[in-house]
Amino acid sequence: MTISTNTTDTATFGEGCFWCVEAVFLQLDGVISVSSGYSGGSVKNPSYQDVCTGTTGHAEVCQIVFNPKIISYSELLQAFWGSHDPTTLNKQGHDVGTQYRSVIFYHNNEQKLLAEKYRKELDESGSFNNPIVTEISALTDFYKAENYHQDYYNKNGMEPYCQIVIKPKLEKFKTVFKSKLKHKDNWYTHKILKTSDSQVIAIFFISDLFIYDVPLYLQSLNGGIAQLVQSICLTSRGS
Repeated sequence: MTISTNTTDTATFGEGCFWCVEAVFLQLDGVISVSSGYSGGSVKNPSYQDVCTGTTGHAEVCQIVFNPKIISYSELLQAFWGSHDPTTLNKQGHDVGTQYRSVIFYHNNEQKLLAEKYRKELDESGSFNNPIVTEISALTDFYKAENYHQDYYNKNGMEPYCQIVIKPKLEKFKTVFKSKLKHKDNWYTHKILKTSDSQVIAIFFISDLFIYDVPLYLQSLNGGIAQLVQSICLTSRGS
């Protein structure tokens, strides 16, 4: 197998709703950016509404730009097959339709061979109870989805779909791929200002991504500080 010498490379995967896919792959160390969009159809520049009809042939996909010196395409394939059910045809969970199909759009012959090799090995290993139905096709076009779909989980983490569907999936993924995750030390910075022996004011500068983990952090704070931090978080979310 040829080792890529490029500074960056690109992978395009579909495994159901692209909100989930984006949230998952953004966690991986070496992933530079993830863009949600549409591939594999016959209509140029489709809208989300067009794709949702299931008549354009497009799949909801994510285009992942990564640093192959940090994470390989093979490792991305492991994350791909480990983060959805590749045995259900045109379906992931309650999302049903050809736009939700399991699909790998390869960018070059090396990606094609790796994807086919891994699919064959997984099928033969019996890792899944049913045959893998993942489509492996050449990438022709990628149409970036509307702006409100980009970075969806980080911007809308408290929405019901994010809490019920994406969050549990993300937590499971973080457990399985713990060694591949980005370091989160830079998610937030905070300063504690002690104004007296009995009063402490915490000033937090919190990113959208960290806000959803705030309840865990609040457990280490006393009630008064916790209420202050919660207030700051709610204000930040509403701005």
